[in-house]
Amino acid sequence: MATVLVVDDEFGIAELFDAILTDKGHRVLTAINGKHGLEMLAQEPVDLVFLDHMMPVMNGAAMLAALLATPGLRRVPVVMMSAMLEVRIAERCSGYSAFLRKPFRIGQVLALTSRLLGEDDPRD
Repeated sequence: MATVLVVDDEFGIAELFDAILTDKGHRVLTAINGKHGLEMLAQEPVDLVFLDHMMPVMNGAAMLAALLATPGLRRVPVVMMSAMLEVRIAERCSGYSAFLRKPFRIGQVLALTSRLLGEDDPRD
């Protein structure tokens, strides 16, 4: 299965992603901010990134810009996450593959993961 990086400063959200995606057979890595996420990506390739927009040290928009500027990483699909409306996020950054509004449902996470990784629908 795939390796998924979850970048979020809220421990509970990262823990939830780890539980549901590991249960589906994926390997999950977590980072507490964009800087930590980039450090992890420098050490290990991933297939998908779930990226929170609002974080300390380096926010999601800055990490996304760094990903898009790096040839080996720009093709990795990124799901931008935020409690803000997507229109507000789109004003601040672009280039992400999908948007996930917080609070979210587990089914949304599974459907986005499957779609972006080219897998069958997890609800089948």
